[in-house]
Amino acid sequence: MQLLLRVLYPIVSLIIFELYPSMTIGPKEGWKVYSSARDADGRCICTVVAPEQSLCSRDAKSRQLRQLLEKVQNMSQSIEVLNLRTQRDFQYVMKMENQIKGLRSKFRQIEDDRKTVMARNFQEITEKMDELKPLIPVLEQYKTDTALISHFKEEIRNLSAVLTGIQEEIGAYDYDELYQRVLRLDSRLRNCMGKLTCGKLMKITGPVTIKTSGMRFGSWMTDPQASTRNNRVWYMDSYTNSKIVREYKTMSDFVAGVVSRTYSLPFKWEGTNHIVYNGSLYYNKYQSNIIVKYSFETGSVLAQRALEFAGFHNMYPYTWGGFSDIDVMADELGMWVVYATNQNAGNIVISQIDPDTLHVLQTWNTEYSKRNAGESFMICGTLYITNSHLSGAKVYYAYFTKTSTYEYTDIPFHNQYFHISMLDYNSRERALYAWNNGHQVIFNVTLFHVIKTEDDS
Repeated sequence: MQLLLRVLYPIVSLIIFELYPSMTIGPKEGWKVYSSARDADGRCICTVVAPEQSLCSRDAKSRQLRQLLEKVQNMSQSIEVLNLRTQRDFQYVMKMENQIKGLRSKFRQIEDDRKTVMARNFQEITEKMDELKPLIPVLEQYKTDTALISHFKEEIRNLSAVLTGIQEEIGAYDYDELYQRVLRLDSRLRNCMGKLTCGKLMKITGPVTIKTSGMRFGSWMTDPQASTRNNRVWYMDSYTNSKIVREYKTMSDFVAGVVSRTYSLPFKWEGTNHIVYNGSLYYNKYQSNIIVKYSFETGSVLAQRALEFAGFHNMYPYTWGGFSDIDVMADELGMWVVYATNQNAGNIVISQIDPDTLHVLQTWNTEYSKRNAGESFMICGTLYITNSHLSGAKVYYAYFTKTSTYEYTDIPFHNQYFHISMLDYNSRERALYAWNNGHQVIFNVTLFHVIKTEDDS
């Protein structure tokens, strides 16, 4: 009997002290949790903490809402357990009710024939009756508790739905705010990059594989002169006998294979060392030493000019061949062409050219054999040459056009797919674009440079 009363006491206490709170949600309220525990006697102790009136940030509010949702879910599970216990105790009390009714019948029989029953037995039955009599109103209370628990479960479900909605609204708002912060950070970062002076290459990391597509040889690029909002990608599969250029609006479209436009060039290209610069494509015309400037906007050739004495059509290619005699490139200082001539004994020649007219502005003769170069790229007026296009390749030689001097270097990089047929520097992104055995990858570069301040300007 004591065990039964111990089970029923917390439920009766909840009703007596009216510990079922009605919860309203205001737009500026914070949230605290409802917790429960049992004391040493097995009684239920409930704690209610009033909601705060303000919070430090939406992030804290969102975190508290999530915690509250978890607590509500835990409370809902506890209510389910309590409901099961209530149903079990309800059945037990119903059984007791039947026993009481039976005892009442027996008691009447005893009263009708008191003389035949011993006084001791009569006293024991009377005591049991006295113990069972209080269970009758408890039974009625259990019926009420069952209804209240069902109602409370419904309120919990409604509250959970409301809190989930609020959390989603706050989450969406915080995402928008976070997105604006990212945009501001990106702007600050690009402003900072704009203050960086030209520097010396110190390290190459990566690569990051963007996509796997096309043949073993090819080229892909973005425009280093485009605005930060213009992220178009151009794709030229193969190294010869083709005129098709595919354009993608964004890098995401490129990865997904969503082509926005397709261009058919007036002349086939040769090699893989093309660039897009200020909205135009510059490439080596097939079986010639002519550079072609093609406008994507007008779909026409704006200029074309031959490089005097420049070898072409595998006369002086890079180590991998592929008609890679003439390499058009760009950096922070403008547009360049790398090639070789008989006059320079097949060694690399560097020419800076005018992007509009393609006229050669200045030329430097190096002593590095073009056929021994794996690939090359220009950063801040310095030509960096790799010693191979295969595994184990590294940047081995640097020629400084500012001082007309050179040095041997040792800057390794990870040739992940074992065969590089295109390596080009993008000054806007400070990264190397590469075509690595049918994989389009990007390398990050680390430059040693000095940050300009307002006092220096």
